[in-house]
Amino acid sequence: MATKNKLSIKTKTPGEPSGKRYVALARVSSREQEKEGFSLDVQVDALNDYAAKEGGRIVKLWRLAETATKAEQRTSFKELLAYAKQNAAKLDGLLVYKVDRAARNMSDYGKLEELESVYGLPLIATSQPMQDNPAGRMARRMLASMAAFFTDQLSLDVREGLGRRVREGWFPTVPPYGYVSVRENGRSTVRIEPAEAENVKRIFHLYAFENCTLDMAVEKLKAEGRIFTPKQPIWQRSKVHRVLRDRAYIGDIRYHDGWQPGKHEPLVDLNTFARVQKLLGDKIYKAHELTYGSELMTCDHCGRPITGEIVVKKKTGKSYIYYRCARYTAKDHPRDRLREEEIDRQMIALFDRIRQPEVVQKWFRTALLAWSGHHHEQSRARARDVQKQMDEVRKQQERLLNLHLSAAIDDQAYNAKSVELRDRIASLTLELEAADRKKDERADLAVKVFELSQNLNRKWVTADYSEKRRLMEMICLNIVLKGKTLCISTRKPFNCLVEGLSVSDSGEGGIRTPETVSRLQHFQCC
Repeated sequence: MATKNKLSIKTKTPGEPSGKRYVALARVSSREQEKEGFSLDVQVDALNDYAAKEGGRIVKLWRLAETATKAEQRTSFKELLAYAKQNAAKLDGLLVYKVDRAARNMSDYGKLEELESVYGLPLIATSQPMQDNPAGRMARRMLASMAAFFTDQLSLDVREGLGRRVREGWFPTVPPYGYVSVRENGRSTVRIEPAEAENVKRIFHLYAFENCTLDMAVEKLKAEGRIFTPKQPIWQRSKVHRVLRDRAYIGDIRYHDGWQPGKHEPLVDLNTFARVQKLLGDKIYKAHELTYGSELMTCDHCGRPITGEIVVKKKTGKSYIYYRCARYTAKDHPRDRLREEEIDRQMIALFDRIRQPEVVQKWFRTALLAWSGHHHEQSRARARDVQKQMDEVRKQQERLLNLHLSAAIDDQAYNAKSVELRDRIASLTLELEAADRKKDERADLAVKVFELSQNLNRKWVTADYSEKRRLMEMICLNIVLKGKTLCISTRKPFNCLVEGLSVSDSGEGGIRTPETVSRLQHFQCC
């Protein structure tokens, strides 16, 4: 046992049962449970027997199955650590069945050793008794290190096994809807599940040749009495869309964000699949295409995202779209919500502020073109300077070669200097290409951005959902809903246009104020 530090004096509550008090951890993986006999129940019995033999009891036990999700495992392990630290003065030890049951990586094992060294709570492996001395602690750490190695190696073996399975033409994990895994000659292969396969073929036919939308396909499947699975009979739009997008049905296998040919039997021919993809287009499926949803805006009160909802009036049957905070119903939260039309009006008002009077637009374009000409001259001057440097370096290369040929310098000095001059020429070449490219790109981009900013209202009226989202993401840096007012921070260079330019500031008649020149320079630099 580790010696208790001075801060870990054992205390007991009056009336509390006498005897030692332990916390315990039982951990198992599914494979070990089947083959090695280390089931959770076996471990728990052994831990209870040890506690009883020592004249004590287990006051709290954690059971960790490694088949659980990582989040569940981490939560349980953190709970154990927190409880042990808080109650270390009342406990006599942390029990585990074996050292490799304590943790499956050295980071977690280090936290358990911290309980022993800092909080005075010894770690006791009931089936592997060890002395409390440097040699005993070293042996325990070696066992923990071996367990961590086993886990890492097992992970590598699994990845290699999955990669080999894909190369052989089989799905690395559970096959998609329409297929089922079967065991043949000791190996897992894939076969068609007849009922599900017929559903897949019907879905593709409905969308490709019967002019059905996703919703219409769902209704058709329901009317024909087709079910998704016995446990989940109801079809949904998302399930139909997932089927239509899956290349597995033409014989491919997805692995590491790529597709490879598989050995399973295709359910759909390539022409039908290609037709469906063309009809679906490049849009990503969304359950609801709400212009201002999908975390585009945040709430000023709590910082949570603004969400949208579609409300259908019972009397009229008309549908309206409202936007509100995700914590709209929380206590003390403002009950503000806006209709989509109200947000549209505020966005259009922003576009109106960005738009400049015709006389200012004319001056701005002229100024941009003048700036473009000036910038081109600067770029040409820079290009001439770079070209001059390149010519000088090439002359140095020629002189270096002559010195080497005349045996004035040895091979080592020649090679070192030759590499240096070669790298210098490569750097200057890139700089020259960049100067030539930027002199055109920056000027063209500045003009295009300004033209876009002056036509936002017209584009907004005719834009669909995806186009509106792109426009807002281009223009808006942050959108915060404060009460019923949008507080919008615009990106560069739109922010200088939001402030507006007066006609007198536009430079008409040869007048340019310092503020106007500053804004123009800001727009150009952006």
